[in-house]
This record gives sequence, structure tokens and C-alpha cells, in this order.
Amino acid sequence: KSITDVCVTSSDAEKILRAIPADRRILFGPDRNLGRYLSRKLGREMILWPGACEVHVLFSSRKLFELKTAHPEAVVVAHPECDEAVLQYADVIGSTSRLLEEVQKNPAKKFIVATENGILHQMQKSRPDALLIQAPAQGSCACNECPYMKLNTLEKIADALETLQPQVSLPSELAAKARISLTRMMSLTRGESVSWPTK
Repeated sequence: KSITDVCVTSSDAEKILRAIPADRRILFGPDRNLGRYLSRKLGREMILWPGACEVHVLFSSRKLFELKTAHPEAVVVAHPECDEAVLQYADVIGSTSRLLEEVQKNPAKKFIVATENGILHQMQKSRPDALLIQAPAQGSCACNECPYMKLNTLEKIADALETLQPQVSLPSELAAKARISLTRMMSLTRGESVSWPTK
């Protein structure tokens, strides 16, 4: 964050990219699939950092095709961090919040969900009448769970709040530099204009 001009999330990336002056080149990271999806959608050439989400790249386009064939009435919702081969079968592509909104508002009774399966509980709470099918990963493992997101637990959060441990300390200069890109992101998300660093 300290060396970036602006941070993005999957839900605000499009809005932020539209705000970057057209004459500025963009190095987009860390997710190449999200960058590729937005580059095509916006018609904006970008240099894509070769990183990817280890969960989203494991969805199998072949197995998704087979699942969609078995459930032709199902609406396929997918996160843009999935590979292009998976996105070609998606009816709706969007951030986690956008996918949740689709399941809540779409009257369909069946959805195939191609994103980290932590969202399924929230989707099911909002649509108990709908059948939610997790998009299949390659192989037979349950690889669509992010091991890093699962490191946090309610017990660990409670313990950290009670003990204020562990503490993460950053040099104040590094934190100040990182705050610039985060502040710029929040300003653009609110629709405010920002100043960009000189080339």
C-alpha cells in the first residue's frame, strides 16, 4: 500500500479505474483475473501483475459447464477473480456484495456460486427458499475455502480485543505512505475528486 497510488477492492475497482486519468498507464495488482476482467469491461489497457487468488483460480470450467447443463435453470454468479474460462458461464459477474445482492433480489430458485464458499451462509440466510450450489473446484478437494480467511475466528478476535495482543507495529513513515493510497481509495469511492501524483 505504501508504494501504490490507490488501493481497490473488487467492489470499488471499476469506479476507481474510471477516475484515473486516461493518459495514465495502470499497473494493476495483485489479481490478474480481476484486472483482465476490468480491462476488457472498461476498454482500458493495463499491465497486470501475475498474481491471483488461490481459491478463485481453482474453479473448474469443465465441471461448471457440466453442472450448468444438469441445472439449466440455475443462475451462475461468479467473482471476477475467477479465470476467464469460468466467467464465460456466468450470468452475473461481480464483487462479493454484488453476488449477495443478486441472490437476494433475483427471484430464481437455484444459483450456482463461483466464489469463496464463506458467502454461502449469508446467501442462504437471505434466501432460505433457494438452492445454492457451490461451483466445483478442480480435483476432489474442498479447495474453494480460503485458508487465510479461515485463520480468523471469533475466539481469536475476542482474545485480541481483551488482551490487545498481538500488536502489529509499523514505522510511522511507512504507515503514513500507506494511508495516502487508502485515503485516495475512500475519497474516490465517495465520489470525491482527488489529486494524482505527477508522472
